[in-house]
Amino acid sequence: MFRYLLFISCQLFFLSSFSQSVPITGKVMDQNYFPIPFAHITDLNLDYKTVADSAGNFIFHLNRSEISLKASAVGFQNQIIKITSKSFNNPVVFKLKENNDFLNEMVVSGTLQLIKKKDSPIPIAVYKSQYLNAVPSSSLVDATNQIAGLRPQINCSVCNSGDIHINGMEGAYSMVVIDGMPIMGGLSTVYGLQGIPTSLINQVEIIKGPASTLYGSEAMAGLINVVTKSVECIPKIMLDFNISSWGEVQNSLTFKLIDKKRWKSFTALDIFLYNNPIDNNEDNFTDLTLKNRFSIFNKLQFFSKNGLNPLNISLRYINENRWGGEMDWQTKDRGKNTVYGESILTNRVEASSFFTSLKNPDLKWQSSFSWHDQKSWYGTSIFDAQQIIGFSQITYHKKMAKKHHLLTGLALRFNNYDDNTPATIKNDKWWLPGIFVQDNFQLFDNQQLLLGWRSDYHTKHGFIHSPRVNYQWNLNPSSTLRVGYGNGFRVVNVFTEDHAALTGSREVIFLEELRPEISQNINLTLSKDWSNEKININFETSIFQSRFSNKIIPDFLSNDNQIIYKNLNGYAIAKGLTTEWLVKFKKSPLKISINSTLLDVANFEELNNGTIFKNRQLLAEKYSIKWMIMYDFGDLGIRANYAATNYGPIRLPILENDIRSEYSSPYTIHNFKLTKDLPRGWTAFIGIRNFTNFTPPDNSILRAYDPFDQNVNDPINNPNGYTFDASYVYASFQGINFVFGGSLLF
Repeated sequence: MFRYLLFISCQLFFLSSFSQSVPITGKVMDQNYFPIPFAHITDLNLDYKTVADSAGNFIFHLNRSEISLKASAVGFQNQIIKITSKSFNNPVVFKLKENNDFLNEMVVSGTLQLIKKKDSPIPIAVYKSQYLNAVPSSSLVDATNQIAGLRPQINCSVCNSGDIHINGMEGAYSMVVIDGMPIMGGLSTVYGLQGIPTSLINQVEIIKGPASTLYGSEAMAGLINVVTKSVECIPKIMLDFNISSWGEVQNSLTFKLIDKKRWKSFTALDIFLYNNPIDNNEDNFTDLTLKNRFSIFNKLQFFSKNGLNPLNISLRYINENRWGGEMDWQTKDRGKNTVYGESILTNRVEASSFFTSLKNPDLKWQSSFSWHDQKSWYGTSIFDAQQIIGFSQITYHKKMAKKHHLLTGLALRFNNYDDNTPATIKNDKWWLPGIFVQDNFQLFDNQQLLLGWRSDYHTKHGFIHSPRVNYQWNLNPSSTLRVGYGNGFRVVNVFTEDHAALTGSREVIFLEELRPEISQNINLTLSKDWSNEKININFETSIFQSRFSNKIIPDFLSNDNQIIYKNLNGYAIAKGLTTEWLVKFKKSPLKISINSTLLDVANFEELNNGTIFKNRQLLAEKYSIKWMIMYDFGDLGIRANYAATNYGPIRLPILENDIRSEYSSPYTIHNFKLTKDLPRGWTAFIGIRNFTNFTPPDNSILRAYDPFDQNVNDPINNPNGYTFDASYVYASFQGINFVFGGSLLF
């Protein structure tokens, strides 16, 4: 008790003396006068720290005649400024220099080790939270719309389920991990991604191409690693909010707790509400799915006596209630054939941990667990499903003989899936143990070679092997060439990943026992940087091709009343070209980002007569062009962002003799956001989403007036025998939408 009283007395004495000190105000900016949020300011004499707010502003207290302050931030060089009593009344301005912009970004996705982006033999794209929040977006799915090669896809016109396509491949072919942990997958591929608010995200790391050597199943088309914010990078309490003209409301509350010697944590609460049915296209169906979503996220870090961080634990819970359908639908209509609606109730729990051995820091242990429960009604079809995914992995990393970085690991994945469909007579339960080894070999000072091999054993399908080879050649200090080859694989459960199998009135048919899909990918990437006194340009271009075997394709065309699933008798090819430009003007607060992607994604099926039939893949765009312009008005504290995405024709699922076009017309979505810095670190913004008011054709939902197909057999009014179909969708029906929001710091 005496120790606690002594401690409290010392704190009171400190605060008392502190209150008599002189306040010093300041701001932390980059060379283009952009504020650097949450930079750290340290008193080098007392080792006392404070953190700037979201606008880069800070307040320090001086109780001596001289003080040395150091400003530091991730991605920037430190700066030290000495302050004397003669300059008390002058604001302190830090202007930090960037560390070669993107080249020194720290990434973990490619090698499971924290390294600089420029040193990674695997091409990795890194997007900071500032880029993701350049336009109004409430979730990870919306925020990725400006990233090259990625496209958020809406899979159902009624319930607005969605995923993220990479290089034209469906979302199920990409793995989404949170802080490097494979938590997302299966059922969460359909609904879980929309439950990740952008307020949690520090950066997103993208690998385009298979990453199965390190991450196992599902990482065929690519990997999306969502890196959440660290405790140091957030204020003590922060409230984010936004309200749209459609009636969408989102509030996020983040706070942190710290025991300097033992642990630190932050907790984020997020609430999303939308209960305003709108039908602008007058088809009597909701243009936007109504939903109420609550999530809580906690990140906890423990420290040892010597200050090391051996243990990290993350927990997340999501509860969501969403529905879409006819405008007069109510909860009492669930499962009935009176009023059509699709209602989905989701409960999801996630947990992950990361442990580093204190005795041997090269030895690490990771584990994750997710439980997903879904109760849903798609018209008269009732779909109840539960899925448990467990994962554990031990890795050992060792630098050997100065030129070799060896990584080995043992992994174990468990899946338990059950639903009420006839296809799942009993629980789909399987184990997937695996072993992998990877060697990053420094060939010469400017060249390195990465070799990797993984072997997994599936309890149903036997051994699955995933090799990888990557080569990096630094042509000069500003140019890098990367060449890569790798295999990917995916174990499939249709009902967890393909929403089309559940919605509408089509019967689901399986022609065979579905075998695991296998892919082979090769890519070539060239990165180049130009810099002078006036401008800095980052350029990257990539050529890629993936060949898929045993590809599982849904056949919508053979029978209008069925969706037929089978392994493709042949192969599939996904190839394309991606380019990215980022231009920064050193004497002007102007930034311009432009990227483009050309895609050719098709299935090559061998017919009974031996001929090969090419069939372009559904829901894959032919090209995309995306651009963003960012400008900071300096002393006014105003930042303006304009972003746009242009998509080329997308092949869509149609019925026989369908009146709807097989391909969508090219379209562009324009967004604008204006942000104002306010006193006390508060910010406010106003944005316009889709300000040209683009929406898909009004007849996208076929026979919306007869969703239960009660009058299909009418040769006069329905000579082609059309059925109700909600799978014809490629963009949101939400037109122009004004958004107001901001953040408050306490």
